[in-house]
Amino acid sequence: MGTDKRQVLDQREAPVLEALARYHGAEELAFSPPGHKQARGADPEVRRILGDAVFLGDVLASGGLDDRRTRGRVLEHAERLMAEAVHAEHTFFSTCGSSLSVKAAMLTVASPHEKLLVGRDAHKSVVSGLILCGLQPVWVEPAWDAERHLAHPPSAAAYEKAFAEHPDARGALVTSPTPYGSAADLTAIAEVCHRRDRPLVVDEAWGAHLPFHGDLPVWAMDAGADICVTSIHKMGSGLEQGSVFHLQGDLIDPADLASRADLLGTTSPSVLLYAGIDGWRRQMVRHGEALLTRALDLAGRVRVAIERIDGLHVNDAHDFCGPDLAAQFDPLPVVIDLTGLHISGYDAADWLREHHRIDMHLFDHRRISAQLTHADDSDTTRTLLTALKDLAPHADELRPAPRVDVPDPAGLRMEQVCLPRDAYFAATEDVALDAAEGRVAAEMVTPYPPGIPAVLPGERLTERVLCYLRTGIDAGMNVPDAADPELRTVRVTTKNSA
Repeated sequence: MGTDKRQVLDQREAPVLEALARYHGAEELAFSPPGHKQARGADPEVRRILGDAVFLGDVLASGGLDDRRTRGRVLEHAERLMAEAVHAEHTFFSTCGSSLSVKAAMLTVASPHEKLLVGRDAHKSVVSGLILCGLQPVWVEPAWDAERHLAHPPSAAAYEKAFAEHPDARGALVTSPTPYGSAADLTAIAEVCHRRDRPLVVDEAWGAHLPFHGDLPVWAMDAGADICVTSIHKMGSGLEQGSVFHLQGDLIDPADLASRADLLGTTSPSVLLYAGIDGWRRQMVRHGEALLTRALDLAGRVRVAIERIDGLHVNDAHDFCGPDLAAQFDPLPVVIDLTGLHISGYDAADWLREHHRIDMHLFDHRRISAQLTHADDSDTTRTLLTALKDLAPHADELRPAPRVDVPDPAGLRMEQVCLPRDAYFAATEDVALDAAEGRVAAEMVTPYPPGIPAVLPGERLTERVLCYLRTGIDAGMNVPDAADPELRTVRVTTKNSA
């Protein structure tokens, strides 16, 4: 895997798609998995609902799309094209989502029991990586907007301070952009890392589109990051679980990164996902700037229209960016503050789905978010605006908004008693929520979306955090990873195990 800079690449090609077309054109007959054998064995009702195209694209990656020794280098060629398209030196495709990709990156940067600087606004997949890898997290505080009760990516100064206090940290990880569209000063954070010869990993799962338009936040590779992880299915045109991770510089051995990905990844990768990634790259190289220009123009008009609806406010760069907040802003996630309607985002999202069949992207105690991409147009946004205009006069049906006791950052932070891995694999017991204060958590408790854990294994539970979760659940918060999603009980370590 990787990029050979000496080879001339043709971005008009889509190697995976072209190989799949050749496979069908040759009328290959497989006596191998997958067992549906090009849809012939699939249940007729499944074929009716899914369509045969799904099954026709589902072939073995080696011994199907390519020969048994992958001598056609189909995937390798597709990865080289992607690397060139986004200004990386090496690119790796993953069919296990960015949840796997970020774990591979973490394992490459640091070894078990070594320190890694991590923004505390990290996604639960990063925390899962800490558990699996046995790393010691050094938490870096996000920039906190006290007025809006919202976290933005940590500043370069915060990483500078963390490195000064933990000079033995092996590298740093930052999430940018956030699901809310706020982005870090990646160039400055990369400089902080590289001054110490330490690599920077960027979880840019929400930034697949960034390399293809100059009016969007700076792309991690252009900012100097060493490893960047991105989800093609979030802001791109790929299928769910399609992810890529990119590498540049000499601080990380590409063979090591490939080995860690192989260690964690599936031995049965989906050619469907590879094809989606490959085709999206070609689409963006051909038409990305025009498509994203149209999307940004559309988002601008939608933002203005929503702002005119009584009780709704669309957060913009003026709200999210500043010396103590975010460095940059992506306008495509249209984040709508409902404070003026005195209703919760949970109730608003449920009402919009029930009455208008509209599915919102994010929702919390005071916000909803409509994620726009290059796939949206005047028809889809007209439906959105119609639904939002109808929400306002029906807001009284959703009042009063349930109270959610959201602490400030100091109140959200708990003592990390032991490594997340040690607590997760310790002897555990389930205790009533009201009896959990002072106990050491043995599980993640993650409000979802956006998927940022409020509780990590190894943290000593406090009343303020438990109250936040209790009131959040009562208001409609979803915590799907807890052993008890209703949070009547919390899983903790037994008293003699932490």
